Amino acid sequence: MLRLSKISLTHFKNYPFKTFVFGKRVIGICGLNGKGKTNLLDAIYYCCFTKSYFTASDQLNVHFGMDGFRLEAAFEKNELLLKVVCINRGSGKKEFLLNDVPYEKLSMHIGLLPAVMIAPDDIEIITGGSEERRKLIDAIICQLDAEYLQQLMIYNKVLQQRNSLLKQLAENGTTNNALLQILDEQLMQPGNYVFEKRKEFTAQLIPIVQQFYQQIAENVESINIQYESRLFKHSFSDLLVQNREKDRYLQRTNAGIHKDDIQFELNGQSFKTIASQGQRKSLLFALKLAEYEIMRMGKGFAPLLLLDDVFEKLDENRMKNLLHWVCRQNDGQVFITDTHKDRLQKIFDQLEVDGEIIELE
Repeated sequence: MLRLSKISLTHFKNYPFKTFVFGKRVIGICGLNGKGKTNLLDAIYYCCFTKSYFTASDQLNVHFGMDGFRLEAAFEKNELLLKVVCINRGSGKKEFLLNDVPYEKLSMHIGLLPAVMIAPDDIEIITGGSEERRKLIDAIICQLDAEYLQQLMIYNKVLQQRNSLLKQLAENGTTNNALLQILDEQLMQPGNYVFEKRKEFTAQLIPIVQQFYQQIAENVESINIQYESRLFKHSFSDLLVQNREKDRYLQRTNAGIHKDDIQFELNGQSFKTIASQGQRKSLLFALKLAEYEIMRMGKGFAPLLLLDDVFEKLDENRMKNLLHWVCRQNDGQVFITDTHKDRLQKIFDQLEVDGEIIELE
């Protein structure tokens, strides 16, 4: 079991200082736009992942006019009490402490407190470029497999070095096949590891997504999902050799796991081309709930579920199906934001959920 009982925000986004105490499994957070609903969810996410869900720059998380921020959260995990503290002093470096002991590396915290966030901009996973879908897959596997995170970090570092070399060779008008070969070999080992893990993971993910989609949409629409990688048909070494001239010309690496994708089809056609807003939102929720379910199976307990503004662009029936599973069939702690307190209360009453509603003023 994983529960968050308390969180304190100091100079984080729009909060000068605020402490929240959570006494229930299902928590509604309501208030007008701009009051900090999403920022509160992001603070929770930050304590689980050592970073914001919404921005790569920590400077954007600092309250206006301040130099840094501090977060402190009290979790209970399988009867163990865990205190998480993050201190950002504004110097670009941050400290992360677990029960007052600082981590040597932030990556050591990943996976300890699993959480799944669903936010409006996540629709980019369905409609946007391949990077969004790779990020989703990587975020899930990294929480379940610490070695995957390390191999992915190695791959990205070597990829950066290889791209820098390609640019440098182009600028100098020279070739250095020996050095390129060394970097190719350094790229292949982590690349093959990541590919095999992604292949194994997506085979598990796809049927669960299809099942959740049918539950939410309540129809027999045929959703087809496929993991695409050129490594299915070619060895990594062959791909690097085949693309070497193209790489030199474009000054970047054109083959590898950083080009993988997930394709969605609806009744045999490209999903993002023909799907309605409701269908896109249903698929997004199906993906995220599948992530949640895989995390639950992998960890042996349910992760935190953070639902930000989920009522947008989803009809009442689909929303009811979603929240019935989230609030009734699932035993994990759930945080739901909405602008309307009465709508949240109505849903809690309909589903007979013993939840609490925190109103931001």
